[in-house]
Order: sequence, then structure tokens, then C-alpha cells
Amino acid sequence: MKNIILFDNQAWESLRPLTFYRPISEIRIGILTIKEKWAYWIPATISNFTQDYLNRKYPTTIEKDNILIAANILPTKELVASIEQLEPMHGLTHKGSLIAANIPGEFIPPSLEIPENDLKLTALEEVDDFFFPSDIFLKNGSQIELDFELITKGRKSQPFPAQTRIIGNNPIFIEEGASILAASINTTDGPVYIGKDVKIMEGVMIRGAAAFCADSVIKMGAKIYKNTTIGPRCTIGGEVNNCVFFGFSNKGHDGYLGNSVVAEWCNLGADTNCSNLKNNYSPIRIWEYSNMDYRQTDLIFHGLIMGDHSKCGINTMLNTGTIVGVNANLAIPGFSEKFIPSFTWSTSEKKSTYDISKAILTAERVQARRSIELSKTDHSIMEHIFRMTHDFRKSFITGEDS
Repeated sequence: MKNIILFDNQAWESLRPLTFYRPISEIRIGILTIKEKWAYWIPATISNFTQDYLNRKYPTTIEKDNILIAANILPTKELVASIEQLEPMHGLTHKGSLIAANIPGEFIPPSLEIPENDLKLTALEEVDDFFFPSDIFLKNGSQIELDFELITKGRKSQPFPAQTRIIGNNPIFIEEGASILAASINTTDGPVYIGKDVKIMEGVMIRGAAAFCADSVIKMGAKIYKNTTIGPRCTIGGEVNNCVFFGFSNKGHDGYLGNSVVAEWCNLGADTNCSNLKNNYSPIRIWEYSNMDYRQTDLIFHGLIMGDHSKCGINTMLNTGTIVGVNANLAIPGFSEKFIPSFTWSTSEKKSTYDISKAILTAERVQARRSIELSKTDHSIMEHIFRMTHDFRKSFITGEDS
């Protein structure tokens, strides 16, 4: 069996805050994570080469024969064929960056640096990749369709419940144990995937392409618009349009969220609403971590990007193009600021640092409710991120020492 190493490149920096707690390969886009996609395309053992502090949790496995693939690359039939044809010490590039290489273990140094100068490289013109958090919701619809075909090929769906109204001719696939009660599913624009033990309550309205991963709950009367993915073990209510929830996060009540990405272990309080369109319909500026400044996009629609373990209180109003770091808490009247740094508390009275020991304790409690332990390795990762995000908090919190 082949050995694949999915390596983080510069996209890891621009994909923050979504990558603070994970390598790029653990990002969900479509139905599957990047790592899961490659496992479908190429039978192999798969590991990651990521930041040092994350490698403790996501170690790198090196074998005699190794295929290295940039983790921000989305697999296609053509690309997979090109990768599988690579000879040892040959690689592929796209726009001047290495995207894949066949490197025997003896040529990978202890530092795990990729010996690009020793590779014979071939440039590819057409490659599907992603660099910014917004690329995740922009590409999500097409990735749902591709993943749907991968997951369901040669398999038979569970029967459709009698009470469910089906509109459109695209396929619906229902995994074992899923429960759908008096819902409406419109597949005119794309397929709908309903994972194992998903619970879709009465009155839910769904437009494909859409995906609901294992053990998620869609609450009564929810409106799920196309190009939306609800990751495993999420609870979702209200109105959701073109969003990706990685997993283990909740938006359990009414409120609107559109053109957004929410990482793991997040919670949006009741009646949280996020603007995804400016009143003057002009392009949206967003905070970019790699530049430590705002970047003008060409996007008219851009909602919330929320990092892991962040939360907001009831009636929260999120600004167009809001970027929320990890372990941040918002409980404020009026519109939020557009950039909320990691490990901060924002209330009507003040902004303050979220003490790391309290953040760890909260994360332990939250994960324990899903019977998932926050390990000692997780503790050390949180502590590292707390230190590395200190500078982002300096200008946000008035009077904080540098």
C-alpha cells in the first residue's frame, strides 16, 4: 500500500483561524475532509506534515516509498493520474509551487524538509486548490457533488420516508439510521447526502447541493439552502445558506448565517445573525492573518469565519466579513468588530484576555458532553496557540501590556 504525506504549505497561514488547531488536511470541504478525499482516490496510509506544535497530534509517517501532496490541493481524476505516474524524485508544480512529489524515505531529512532542488519538476496548468477561508464556502457546492459520487458509487440508499416531500431529479442518499420526519427536500440544483444517524426534524426545508454528516441534528423548521455542509455531530436551526460547519458545533436556534465557515466546538447563541452583504453592495474587506491586516476581496457575499472553541451570546449581530479567532467569546450589544482575536472576551463593559486555564477547563467540559477527552497533547496545543496569538490581542484589548 502506498504511503501519502499531506504537507502544509503557505496556505496554512492564510487559512487561519481555521488551521490554528489542525493541519490543512483536516479541513472539511464538501462532504469529506481533505484527508478523507485522498483516501478515497488513492488507497494508502495517510499522515500529515504540519507545524511543529501540531505534529505532536498529527505525526508524520515516512516509509521507503512516499508520495507527498500539498494539503490544499483538491483531488481530481486527472491530477490523481498524474501523481500515480510520478517516478522517484519527480514532482509536480502549479504556479511555481510544489504540489506533489514521489520521494523515497532515504531522501527525506530528519528535519522533514522537502528536497525540492533535487526533484525533476513538471508544471501543471489546471489544478483545483484553495488558499483562503472564503474558498471553502465558494467551492463547497462543487465538492459536495464530487464527494457524493465518491461516497455513494455502487451503494444503495435507505428508503425515503413516506412523509418527506421530494422535489427535483438529482439524487438523495440516506445512510443507515438516519431519521427524516415530514421534511421537504429540493434537489433541483444538486444532490443531498444524509449521513448515518442524522436526525432531520419535522418542517425542515432543504435545497441541494447539501450534506449532513453523521449524528447531526437539524431542528424543526430549519431552512438549509444549497452549497451547505453540516459536519458530524452538529445541531443546527434557523436559516443557513452556503455554509460549512466542520463538526461538533451548534447553531441550534433561529437566526441567519450565510457564506460562512464554522470550525469545531463552536456555539452560536439564540438569534445570532450575521450580515453577508453590505448595504452598498461593494466588495468586502476581511482580516488576513498572513498580512496581519485587512485585505480587499472581490466578493460581494462574505459572512462569518469562526475558529475552534469560539462562542457568541444570544442576539449577537455579526458584521459582514467577520473573522473570529479560536477560543473567543462575544457577548456584546450592536454589531461586532470585524476581527476578533483568539482567546478574548468581548462584553458591553470591556475587552479582556481569556485566561488559558479557564479556556482549557471550558473546552474539557464542552468535549466531555460528547464523550471526547481533551488530552494532554490538546492542552499543550492550546497553550502554544495562546502564546502565538498574543500579538493579535495587543491592539484589540486597550491597555494590555505587550
